[in-house]
Amino acid sequence: MSAYYDDLETRSGDQRESAQMTALADQVDFARKNAPYFSALFSDVDATAINTPEALASLPVTRKSDLIEGQKKDRPFGGLAAMASGGLARIFQSPGPIYEPEGQTDDFFRIARALYAAGFRKGDLVHNTFAYHLTPGGFMMDSGARALGCAVIPAGIGNTEQQLDVIADLKPAAYTGTPSFLKILLEKAEQAGKDASSFKRAMVSGEYFPPPLRDQWAEHGLLAYQCYATADLGLIAYESDAAEGMIVDEGVIVEIVRPGTGDPLPEGEVGEVVVTLFSKEYPLVRFATGDLSAVMAGASPCGRTNMRLRGWMGRADQTTKIKGMFVHPEQVAQVVARHKEIKRARLVVETLDDKDAMTLVCEVVEHGEALEAAIAETLQNICKLRGSVSFTDTGSLPNDGLVIEDKRSYD
Repeated sequence: MSAYYDDLETRSGDQRESAQMTALADQVDFARKNAPYFSALFSDVDATAINTPEALASLPVTRKSDLIEGQKKDRPFGGLAAMASGGLARIFQSPGPIYEPEGQTDDFFRIARALYAAGFRKGDLVHNTFAYHLTPGGFMMDSGARALGCAVIPAGIGNTEQQLDVIADLKPAAYTGTPSFLKILLEKAEQAGKDASSFKRAMVSGEYFPPPLRDQWAEHGLLAYQCYATADLGLIAYESDAAEGMIVDEGVIVEIVRPGTGDPLPEGEVGEVVVTLFSKEYPLVRFATGDLSAVMAGASPCGRTNMRLRGWMGRADQTTKIKGMFVHPEQVAQVVARHKEIKRARLVVETLDDKDAMTLVCEVVEHGEALEAAIAETLQNICKLRGSVSFTDTGSLPNDGLVIEDKRSYD
């Protein structure tokens, strides 16, 4: 049996980029012709020219907030879907509210690839504890497992005692759900004297997975891995048995951009995850997830050759209220863009003399009073708030993706 889900996982970087860039031009053209939102957004775009990473980076970014506002005006998908609602398999609702489509194709969310990398195989019985009600999590794992030839127990959330009875009776080999709920199941099974030892594999997602917990389970023969997926995009990245970063799915293109902009960052820099999805039902192009991550150098030791992410590293939406006014990362980016002397910048918000105060800390090579005054003026014009400016050496700001750092204490 192959160690890989398919040959796409081990192709060379040049082969992958060539195939994806050819498909990208077609996808941009398809989105422009079939999804009203992208028809307007890409009205002046020559789709045939969008066939390089640099050309992709020239396109505007679509953000989650754009979905919320667009869907209020044009139900259910704000013009981003390329298929009528009646032709879909399901429509979900996430907080916002935001509506997400599921197409008719098998494993629409492409989760099977992640499950295979975690050791799930045809004939396994999978205990799925993600919710099936309105949100897509349950169906995402369910469809991925069944695409592999697994049987699924649709446990959903809650009803712990009943779930323990099912586990003891049916002895599922695999678990899908959050790590915290698996921890609860295992602990309560031990307390109640019920057998939950059948679990040998787990795919967890939706929250932080502490390394000590992973190690503890591994010592008892339960190997657990993570995947990174969203309701809008399906699978974005996943772990393999190498457990060194998260390998990007073959059905998407991932960029890491500076928060508040669409500008790609160099390898290793922490920024916002932006994803282009090769879907004919929901052709999202440069969709900003709001999550922070960074690209890891090299390929995974497991032999899969696609880009690796460091995993979830926080939220990119650092919008902060200062003196009753909202300040956004995009505004900080605008300040930086107007002054070529600034290499990187961070807006630090503090409480001084019981009042909000903000300081734009700028990495520069050389500086003086004139530059300080000019940046301060730009900061006030863009943010509509007075703030001070300080300078620091290039490379001295932390590589953590923060554009706005709120140091205020609310105790």
